[in-house]
Amino acid sequence: MNILVTGANGQLGNEMQIVSKNSKDNYIFTDVCEGYKKLDITDIDAIREEVKANDIQCIINCAAWTNVDKAETAGEIVETLNAKAPENLAKVMKEVGGLLVHISTDYVFGGDPYNTPCREDQKGTPTGVYGLTKLHGEQLIQATGVKYIILRTAWLYSEFGHNFVKTMLNLTATKPQLKVVFDQTGTPTYAGDLANAIFDIVENRKYDGNEGIYHFSNEGVCSWYDFTKKIAELAGHTDCDIEPCHSDEFPSPVKRPAYSVLDKTKIKNTFGIKIPYWVDSLKKCEETLLKNK
Repeated sequence: MNILVTGANGQLGNEMQIVSKNSKDNYIFTDVCEGYKKLDITDIDAIREEVKANDIQCIINCAAWTNVDKAETAGEIVETLNAKAPENLAKVMKEVGGLLVHISTDYVFGGDPYNTPCREDQKGTPTGVYGLTKLHGEQLIQATGVKYIILRTAWLYSEFGHNFVKTMLNLTATKPQLKVVFDQTGTPTYAGDLANAIFDIVENRKYDGNEGIYHFSNEGVCSWYDFTKKIAELAGHTDCDIEPCHSDEFPSPVKRPAYSVLDKTKIKNTFGIKIPYWVDSLKKCEETLLKNK
């Protein structure tokens, strides 16, 4: 099977490049930046041409607008990238009878005061433009009638690009004191684990008859404060005094979900996927970062 990956230069796209080396399928990686085959997913005709030229039967969409704060003022481009572009991919896959694997987010939740892990069938209550446009993307994909797997994930990090882990490794190594919010609770997700889950579902054709929305993050629960403490501990950054604080001490243009832990029962039961504990995956990622430093 020929598989097209969009957003190849992002965190998940880079991890997909690693796991795909063990595939019996043929992967084609695209992005809009230098070093990759160019594909503008806002142009449905360009997608059609690419799919036809390479007989694409599956698209894994790793592309999105992900800057949560800037989404509030960026205008129409956020809806275009997070909703209209996925709809384009879905329409083209529908035309050829293919599969769309699309990545969504825990930010589709947050407007209600949850205190139990969010299920796939729970009503979306986004609190900002980013979450709202990602929810629109899910709805537009479903409306096309395409065969789809939508994977909602959370707090994504990796060895690639800009992310919370790399930022905190730098700050805890260079600052004497740091304040980190403790009143936002969720679960970190190592992009390598998410890539492995996608690879397993696609490579082993587990999606047949199992189309739908699924949740994937690592196992366990923590706050951003707990996450930072563990990042520093694993790196041996003991000189930085890390203090908990409230979210309102860091004014933001968007209200972030106070609790967005994802219930992963469905993906584990449906696909037989074993999900690593967040601390174990963080340790693995930090070891790789320090080795490559």
